[in-house]
Amino acid sequence: MSDKCRLLHQYFNGMEKLSFPFANKDIPQNGIYILFEKGEHAHDTDRIVRVGTHTGENQLRSRLRQHFLKENKDRSIFRKNIGRALLNKKDDPFLEHWELDLTTRKAKEKYNFSIDHDKQKEIENEVTKYIQNNFSFVVFPVVEKDKRLEIEQKLISTISLCSECAPSEDWFGHYSPKKKIRESGMWLVNGLYKEPMSEKDMEWLMELLKISKN
Repeated sequence: MSDKCRLLHQYFNGMEKLSFPFANKDIPQNGIYILFEKGEHAHDTDRIVRVGTHTGENQLRSRLRQHFLKENKDRSIFRKNIGRALLNKKDDPFLEHWELDLTTRKAKEKYNFSIDHDKQKEIENEVTKYIQNNFSFVVFPVVEKDKRLEIEQKLISTISLCSECAPSEDWFGHYSPKKKIRESGMWLVNGLYKEPMSEKDMEWLMELLKISKN
């Protein structure tokens, strides 16, 4: 996987990177995003630390806002994972409450009064600052939902299976309580170590990104 992973890093690092604050006009309505984190390097360039997409139609812009702007960890597993690392690093017992998903009405009724909402707001704010200050990304369009999900999973697997993509000693993800995050070096739990990009997939991606074979 190392050769394909190196090519993916070259492809995506060669694209225009976006960071906060970003404009909607620079982001397609449907597509895949590739995240980079300050201080992380692989294959002589910036290391990919997360690959993501969306399921709803025309929701890529909204998905990125959920990560970078909207302070609701139950709408962004990426935010939730950053918060887990922040709390675990400080050995903060609030981690137990951070794990609770308050999306449903039933969950809100059950846990709402037991949670320190001021504390939760404080952590959400820390998460926002960390994400906005440390992550950049590139995006590329993929209109069809099934194709987006397929390529997202194959990109994640190709990178997680690469023996040369190791996190730095100072990578913040080492504080994650999630073993898969610590071991993979990616801010992901799902999609790791599965079917990687095939030669046909790589050719498809090159054509999509308008990358010359020469």
